[in-house]
Amino acid sequence: MDFNVTDEQQMLADATRVLLTKFYPAIEDRNRVTGEELGWNRDAWGALADMGVLAMSLPEADGGMAAGAVEAMLVLTEVGRALAPEPLWDAVLGPSALIVAAGGDEQRAAMLPGLADGSLLCAVAHHEPGGRWPHVPVTTAASEGPDGWRVTGTKNPVLHGDCADVALVSAALPSGGTGLFLVPSDGAGVTRIGYATHDGLRGAQWELADAAAVPLGHPSDRGATLVEWEVRAQSALCAEAVGAMSEALRLTVEYLKNRRQFGVPLAKFQTLTHRAADMYVALELARSMSMYAAMSIDAGEFDPVVASRARLRVSRSARLIGQEAIQMHGGIGLTAEYPLAHYVSRLTAIEHTLGGGADHLRRISDGIGDHRMVTLGD
Repeated sequence: MDFNVTDEQQMLADATRVLLTKFYPAIEDRNRVTGEELGWNRDAWGALADMGVLAMSLPEADGGMAAGAVEAMLVLTEVGRALAPEPLWDAVLGPSALIVAAGGDEQRAAMLPGLADGSLLCAVAHHEPGGRWPHVPVTTAASEGPDGWRVTGTKNPVLHGDCADVALVSAALPSGGTGLFLVPSDGAGVTRIGYATHDGLRGAQWELADAAAVPLGHPSDRGATLVEWEVRAQSALCAEAVGAMSEALRLTVEYLKNRRQFGVPLAKFQTLTHRAADMYVALELARSMSMYAAMSIDAGEFDPVVASRARLRVSRSARLIGQEAIQMHGGIGLTAEYPLAHYVSRLTAIEHTLGGGADHLRRISDGIGDHRMVTLGD
């Protein structure tokens, strides 16, 4: 397996980094944007659309570039590095994957161009209160009547559901299984309560009371489609975490070089440089696993266990890098005026999304009995 990126892929990553740095050159710029009602920058959103980032994963027949999971990983790594609050995965890349996989021709034609140019925002409303990953009970119910389909239930958290124009809602079908339905945010019977999360991003609770809905494609069980979507989402979280860890390490190394104690830079203390080296090793392990997860998707392997392996490694690396970065910075690392605390907050939020490290370890260990031999390393 070749973990090297092509020149074209590196150019995509570099262009994304330049664009996001233009809008978020300092943490004060991000704090200002996340403090506003919307929580992200529409000018940055338009620039991402103009560069083709929003459409990159769509098939060429739908006006996209047919880019793979590796390209998405590289872009989302830069999103994590810049701490950009734009809902690239939540409102475009994630929903569009479901629409491409399950949507009808008319639905694809109606929605994908808007997602590609940034004029349409779509959220995925799958999780419900009281559920704990990986067991996601779907109690929201769908029913078909003379005037079409209706859905009733509560969805929370719906990431960036506060600004979405439409949501892809999972609901239990009368015949069994889980279907996917398109529900407009301004439709009758829809109440959404938006809120800010501790990492500066946005979420919402969608309360659906006999809300009008349109099945995504044929009203059949979409359980397998949701599994594939979740594997993609796990890869996206890994990629963003790698970007955030990269910047947290850079900030720490820069601080060790510039901060002086007893008349010499902190970087002269061997214990601190060894700890920074451990952070670097943890980062590269996470980066490799993130690449492995993305390459597996591009190979057509939507294996939840592979996704959990990547998330477990990324979770452990994020915890080590975040804690060590705070420790080596001291008090300044916890202040809102310094960027490090915001990176650690985002890494913590990722840890709490679609399962934490302990949850993914549990999934991996549950499958040990499927193998004839397990070899423990040194």
